Amino acid sequence: MRVVSLVPSLTEAVAVTLPGAPAGATDWCTHPAGLDVVRIGGTKNPDTDRILSLAPDLVIANEEENRPPDLDVLRAAGVEVLVTEVRTVPQAFTELDRVLTACGAPSRPRWLDEAEAAWSAPPSPPAGRRRTAVVPVWRRPWMVLGRDTFAGDVLARLGVDHLYAGHAERYPRVPVEELRAARPDVVVLPDEPYRFTADDGPEAFPGLPCALVDGRCLTWYGPSLVRAPRVLDAALRAARR
Repeated sequence: MRVVSLVPSLTEAVAVTLPGAPAGATDWCTHPAGLDVVRIGGTKNPDTDRILSLAPDLVIANEEENRPPDLDVLRAAGVEVLVTEVRTVPQAFTELDRVLTACGAPSRPRWLDEAEAAWSAPPSPPAGRRRTAVVPVWRRPWMVLGRDTFAGDVLARLGVDHLYAGHAERYPRVPVEELRAARPDVVVLPDEPYRFTADDGPEAFPGLPCALVDGRCLTWYGPSLVRAPRVLDAALRAARR
């Protein structure tokens, strides 16, 4: 089975489970470390000719990360394309199982069972009190988590309700002045897709607790799901008022 992955988290899931399966992956597929496959461009601008030259048995994609016109080109050339939709933690487990089965996994990998166990009883919020958050995912311009996102569901299961969960858009642009005025209990700053750091992000929210979090634990659905509850909970607790 020759697989090309257009989704970084799925690349990691397949490569960890079936090391010989990945033939190509995007430039943003950074895990597992040392992944040695043909690079086929970005998630939004893959080189479809290069993908076809690899003669893949399957291309795995995601409805949010990849563009339908690129996938249509691959389908028109006779390539099977599996498109995932992941907007909740339970949906991630279902889709991961589907992807790995399609890629030829003979059985369910142990890490997937461990991830489900980790999320079956995630850490409770401090003192049992839910907190509010804003979650920037880009800075120029400022964009935040909106409705119906995987990362939003991850936070909700850890006792954190982000304030734009009811927004009409999934990733709305919101002026930083409005984000400050919302006075959330915590500002969650992941290190991807925009790389927020201690020197680039917290200074925009004076007087508000900021949690710098591992972006893979917040937004990737794959082996990182095993450690995500513990890692995110620690970062959120460290950012208490």
